[in-house]
Amino acid sequence: MVLRRGARWAAGAMAALCMVLLLGPSAPTRGLPLARPLPSDAPGEVVPDRVGTWNICNPCGGSGLNFGRAREIATAAPQVIGLQEACVRDVEEIRSYLAEVYGLLYRVEYGSVLRNWNRCGGLPWRPGGFGQAILSAAPMTDRVSAEYPDGGSEERGYLAVTTLVGGRPVRVFDTHLAERRQGEVRTGQVEVLATAVARHDRAIVLGDFNAVPDAPELGPMWALARDTDPGCRPSTAGAGADACTATTDWNSKFDYVFLRGITPRTHRVRPSPYSDHHLLHTDLNGGRAVAAGRDVPTGP
Repeated sequence: MVLRRGARWAAGAMAALCMVLLLGPSAPTRGLPLARPLPSDAPGEVVPDRVGTWNICNPCGGSGLNFGRAREIATAAPQVIGLQEACVRDVEEIRSYLAEVYGLLYRVEYGSVLRNWNRCGGLPWRPGGFGQAILSAAPMTDRVSAEYPDGGSEERGYLAVTTLVGGRPVRVFDTHLAERRQGEVRTGQVEVLATAVARHDRAIVLGDFNAVPDAPELGPMWALARDTDPGCRPSTAGAGADACTATTDWNSKFDYVFLRGITPRTHRVRPSPYSDHHLLHTDLNGGRAVAAGRDVPTGP
């Protein structure tokens, strides 16, 4: 039997509440907003040709952080989403909430570039992994996790998998480039990434590039693929505030969904209180448009 979205959410919320009652104050769900349903425009099930990217921010504090992150992802329900600044333990908790509260089952692959006890917990001699993660509703194969030769002030890299989006196989990349003041370092990183992307006729590149669209280091990516933000290209990035939709709390566009051999249908940016970056998702050609109050639609 398949439950409708409302019934599934109610059943998941009841299960989480029972967990709190059984496990007491130490339960991870203590104090979380269990009574908050998803927005009315949430699809309620994974959208098969929707992809997204989100730098979930680390270190970031706050009560119920991973529950809130799971709710944000469930509201968009993409087939695939790339996460950056992702601790393994945080992603596992997010996946648990997605499954147990919202009925959304995601597989995961990790592209950790750091083992950091202070940032990601674990034990001092076995610290938690930090880096990229890809969540996919379909199985993933041919995983590649590569660290850039020069990460800048912190190790950086990309994660790549093959999975299904819209029922068709596609190579998906997830990356986080060097910090915003390290343009020369990003130049080398983009060269490595672009070389890997160029091997595939159909590819989706997700991530936080820490660079605005007209930054010279992004040139190789623009030569290979197009971003899903329809009015934002290197030649228009300086044309005014409305040319590119900001993806960060400081009103810059740093986050991208680059498509190679694939056509986008929508581009939506969803601001979130759970990160200093906004969740960005796009429906690919043939997908359905979903209205959303704070989303930024692109049109056909």
